Amino acid sequence: MSKRTDTASKLIHASASTIYQAFATPDAMEAWLPPQGMTGKMLAFTFCEGGGYRIRLTYNETQHTLGKTSEDADEAEVRFVKLISDERIEQAVTFESDDAAFSGEMRIIWLMEPAHSGTLVTVCCEDVPVGIRTEDHQAGLMSTLDNLAAFTERGE
Repeated sequence: MSKRTDTASKLIHASASTIYQAFATPDAMEAWLPPQGMTGKMLAFTFCEGGGYRIRLTYNETQHTLGKTSEDADEAEVRFVKLISDERIEQAVTFESDDAAFSGEMRIIWLMEPAHSGTLVTVCCEDVPVGIRTEDHQAGLMSTLDNLAAFTERGE
């Protein structure tokens, strides 16, 4: 298991409550979670501590890095470890893959901190599998934060 931690932050011009609610429904998460170049499909979803979701992320283009689960897709099982309304979401993520480089459980912690003009959202990924390249992961995290901002700011 890797001991690598990847972190990204973004000031989002929306309330912490609006951002927290973006995690609460499968339709919302399908809309903002997939990074640029991918499409998401929720296969199962239960928003509560101990619940979670199964998501399939499919690459939109034929020219891309190979997926973790198949040539064109990543599939992951995600468990909600801790939910603190409008403040913190902790997830445990396991990728479906035959490649040992993607094995193990990655912990993702989403923090929502009130800021002057909105909410500072930080995503911290701990124990990132060695098969995920740092530069790809950082780009994906920032893309997802940009998507979350676009999704939540339109309602504020």
